[in-house]
Amino acid sequence: MIEWKSADGKVDRLAVLVAELVRLKVAVIVSAGATGTRTAKQATTTIPIVMAQDPDPVGNGLVASLARPGGNITGLSSLTADLSGKRLELLKEILPKLSHVAVFETSTSAGNTRQLGETELAARAFGVTLQYLDVKGANDIETAFRAATKERSEAVLVLASPVTISQQAQIVEHAAKSRLPVMYHRREAVEAGGLVSYGVSFPDLDRRAATYVDKILKGTKPADIPVEQPMKFEFVINLKAAKQIGLPIPPNVLARADKVIR
Repeated sequence: MIEWKSADGKVDRLAVLVAELVRLKVAVIVSAGATGTRTAKQATTTIPIVMAQDPDPVGNGLVASLARPGGNITGLSSLTADLSGKRLELLKEILPKLSHVAVFETSTSAGNTRQLGETELAARAFGVTLQYLDVKGANDIETAFRAATKERSEAVLVLASPVTISQQAQIVEHAAKSRLPVMYHRREAVEAGGLVSYGVSFPDLDRRAATYVDKILKGTKPADIPVEQPMKFEFVINLKAAKQIGLPIPPNVLARADKVIR
């Protein structure tokens, strides 16, 4: 039997949902991102926790090391923070004259600081100025796009957080209205009408997380199962979205895409 719980992007609900799972005495808790895993860790030190995706398990204090997690948590890293610089690099290749980028962040999200740090390093290397816009909820998205337009940002980089993931459709909609090129970290956003994404294959991470659950249910302790890093990365471009905002995609960039939506 599987108990499904979703906070629908409302981080303040996570503690209540995890407490319900603990009361049910489930055999294993599977969490998605860093915020969910951290909440689960605070709720139990005995129930095994499998993180299907975490941007920085060691940096977030969830495991002692990738090779020897220790405690009751193991699973997979998504390298989300490490790839933030690569996403900015790809935006620069799509828009060679790019100099001003709006960054949609969620300051309350675990892993946000690391993502910002990697983005800033890339920005300095490419001579790009960043405009930080804090998106803590659905009501902040339209405001963020207005601010980006007002400050004449030429593109938007969306950092990973429970809010930006759950409000993906709204971000895609406002991106089209504002005619701003937006880089996402999940291919699902591009398949839903977004312009471009670069990141790990989350379906692949989810499938691999299932093998962790299997090992734990068969008796292996989480502390003895090394945390794995992603093996599959995807660069996806939506030419329909590009045409909608009048953006030509350079042929050399298009040739490198793993998937092109026409």
